[in-house]
Amino acid sequence: MENKEMTVQNQLPNEENMSLSEQNQMTTASDMALVSGNVWQDKKAFNQLLRASQMLSQSTLVPQIYQGKPQDCFIAAELASRMNTSPIFVMQNLYVVKGRPSWSGQACKAMIDNSGKFIKTDYVYTGKEGTDSWGCYFTAIKAIDGEVVNGTEITIKMAKYEGWYHKPDKYGKETSKWPTMPKQMLAYRAAAFFARMYCPECLMGLQIYEEVEDISSNRNSATELTNALNEVVENA
Repeated sequence: MENKEMTVQNQLPNEENMSLSEQNQMTTASDMALVSGNVWQDKKAFNQLLRASQMLSQSTLVPQIYQGKPQDCFIAAELASRMNTSPIFVMQNLYVVKGRPSWSGQACKAMIDNSGKFIKTDYVYTGKEGTDSWGCYFTAIKAIDGEVVNGTEITIKMAKYEGWYHKPDKYGKETSKWPTMPKQMLAYRAAAFFARMYCPECLMGLQIYEEVEDISSNRNSATELTNALNEVVENA
């Protein structure tokens, strides 16, 4: 019995007797992660992420808005840990519009692809280019059962109706990207609608940059109209 126990013990991995490559192969995914678990409930994870954020803030390779701002780097890194992605990805694709954080339009498809829920994702364009019927919807195949799922179709007609297409400033200059980049804007909106419907956790409750811009613009237009009407009433 003693000999059997000794044999089993000798067969168990021993880091002292293992090469560096063999030790690396035994490293688990959790060991490789920057932090694991809820950093707000784990002091060790919190401090580890804080040190990483301070290091990132000193790098010239991160976006300029994060340089010298460890507190902003911390928020981006914490968000990345919950999304199981790189802090650099979050920093490169997270914008603040009117005080609200939002994702870049191009990041939406990347987050859908990285969710692991879908395969063969793509944009499908519909209607006739250059007309109000031109549209786009996002399509994907569910990885779990092979079902094809399609997102909401976004059209130029919808963009105009919702007030996204034309956004002149107070001088009358067009600020919307829809007239000059319609294909790209259709794709961004289609991906955002799909993500919100089929994998909302990918967006972490945030909107995409273009959505925030449109909403802010519409609110500003409404405020300007109200102020103008009040001025007319006061001068009557």
